[in-house]
Amino acid sequence: MTAVMIALIVLTSLSLLVWISRHFEISHHCHDFLLSSDYPAPATGPKLSAFVAAKDEECCIDACVRGLMSQDYQNLEIFVANDRSSDRTAQIVESTIAGDARAHLINIDHLDKGWCGKNHAMSHAISASAGEWIFMTDADCRLVSPRALSVALEYAQKEKIDLLSVLPSLEMQGFWENAGMPVCSAIMMIWFHPAKVNNPAKPQGYANGAFMLMRREAYERIGTHEAVKSEVNEDMHMAWRMKKQGLNIRVIRNGDLCIVRMYRSLQEMLRGWSRIYYGTFGTVRRVVASLVVLALISLWPYMAALLGLAAGGLGVGPAGLAKVLLGVALTAIVMQLSVIYRFYDMVKARSGLFWSYPLGCGVGLAALVMALGKMRKGAKIAWRNTTYSAGSKV
Repeated sequence: MTAVMIALIVLTSLSLLVWISRHFEISHHCHDFLLSSDYPAPATGPKLSAFVAAKDEECCIDACVRGLMSQDYQNLEIFVANDRSSDRTAQIVESTIAGDARAHLINIDHLDKGWCGKNHAMSHAISASAGEWIFMTDADCRLVSPRALSVALEYAQKEKIDLLSVLPSLEMQGFWENAGMPVCSAIMMIWFHPAKVNNPAKPQGYANGAFMLMRREAYERIGTHEAVKSEVNEDMHMAWRMKKQGLNIRVIRNGDLCIVRMYRSLQEMLRGWSRIYYGTFGTVRRVVASLVVLALISLWPYMAALLGLAAGGLGVGPAGLAKVLLGVALTAIVMQLSVIYRFYDMVKARSGLFWSYPLGCGVGLAALVMALGKMRKGAKIAWRNTTYSAGSKV
């Protein structure tokens, strides 16, 4: 029993060390560059084509399109690809863009075999455009600054970037969105830390589909949407292809340019994040590794504290070791929650809900388990009233 207690103490100590290191990491990231509307940029330059694909997005498409139309960048054309919507999406877009010669609605009435809907719609829209630069966004993303595109394009040109992805601020309403969204987003960083993505020597590629700005030449070099037509997370696969081609990709944080409300309920979060994890982590090994890391680093200290209390109360093993286990576990919990408070404040989440982190981890674990289910043979993915084949991955 002594050996078991020592092993538990060592495991809990490792979790404590990880959370201590997270404090240093957050202190470092507090000084990260944020792309904001005060970045100096001209309001004109090369032709820029902006695109959004929408399928049954009547709840948010007006705000998205108005954000695009409000941009101060003068050499801009806007395309909305209505992907077989059965609601009022098309009518809303028609009303919103009426009188604006820059904006165009393209109605897609079919889905070609082998394509995912968004990729198919984007491909059609991009083929009708003429921009030297391509900007892609999601229907649930709002450009809240009229300078969002002008500053992003200027920054990309100045830094010689082929694919620029700006991480949007998350709009979260209700308890479960505030508890689950920051954690689920952070799980992505296990594999796609921006420092590694932005390093040309590292293989990691990442992009967020809510804000992707790329050179048309780079888009064509990776094979356009045709090359990723069957992928449910085409943004990530485009980034991977660009990284492999030696193109310059960059992920940066957003100051005041854009905001997105990804999901509006716990059920939507679970379905959406499981789809994202399936499409981006890519293999069973990565999903299982993510489960293990999340459980051991984030949830194990709580279990260790309970075990320390139980061992001390029941007289199991040396009393001194039980107290050490309890003490290390409680220290790890305090350190963890203090990190989460700072992290939530940094990403503009509700820092007062730092105590809900274990519940958010539960949401993340459930989404990862659901992602594993999508990797079984014959599995299907249902998204926006369209069902796609998933399939096993190793």
